[in-house]
Amino acid sequence: MSHTNATEASEPPLLNIANALTVARIILIPVFVWVFWEPTATRSFWAWVVFAVAAFTDRLDGQLARSRGLITNFGKLADSIADKGLIAAALIMLSVHDRLWWWVTVLMIAREIFITLVRMLVVTKQVMAAGWIGKLKMFAQSIGAGILMLPWIAWLGHPGGDIFQWLGWITLGVALVLSVWSAIGYVGDAVRIARGGGQGARS
Repeated sequence: MSHTNATEASEPPLLNIANALTVARIILIPVFVWVFWEPTATRSFWAWVVFAVAAFTDRLDGQLARSRGLITNFGKLADSIADKGLIAAALIMLSVHDRLWWWVTVLMIAREIFITLVRMLVVTKQVMAAGWIGKLKMFAQSIGAGILMLPWIAWLGHPGGDIFQWLGWITLGVALVLSVWSAIGYVGDAVRIARGGGQGARS
């Protein structure tokens, strides 16, 4: 058997459980938007459930891919698209319902679009996988958006209502700082890849 055939045989199949979960997360994005279209208490709660399930698949598909040797280039790219799409949808809906400032949403989404374009520019040389800063940013975004997504607004005027609202805003503020930090490093990695060097995954 040639070296090329051996390499191809060792590559995991494109159709696997990890990639299936990633695709499922992408499918859940329009479902989330539809559920959260009206910000009633009931629909806000179910939107949070859909968001939480989708966010959980992010952790699950990553664990399965690593533990079972199912990491593929498609999975790396699709996982990033699913993460960014889910967070973008959550931020937009929160801003539409006046639970988050639009400038925060625009800045975070602009950063994700920019980094996605950078990733695509170097994909023929190297797929830039997610790193710890990107995962931490995603975690902070998910927690912050999740806090603001539940109908906490109904709690305002009751003890603790303002605390939860501020907690959501502060958590997203941390995510914003991490977004800028990782974006700067990401651009540096892309430049090194374009010049023939390596990179440290960031987002």
